[in-house]
Amino acid sequence: MHIAHIVVDGIINSQRAKQYFPDHMNSLGEDGALSTDAIADAFVYIHNQDRTAWTHELDLRPFRENW
Repeated sequence: MHIAHIVVDGIINSQRAKQYFPDHMNSLGEDGALSTDAIADAFVYIHNQDRTAWTHELDLRPFRENW
């Protein structure tokens, strides 16, 4: 059994976020919010990763994150 902790740290680029926070979403620009497809790809990666190099934690953050 493989259990992993995945941190999704950022706003997700979704229709709901665009509906409720349009100004904020526009201010983030390109690569400022997490793609739903990229999040799904990360989960698939965890599921399919080689047993000789498992990770147990993965942090997902947008490329253009303001600190």
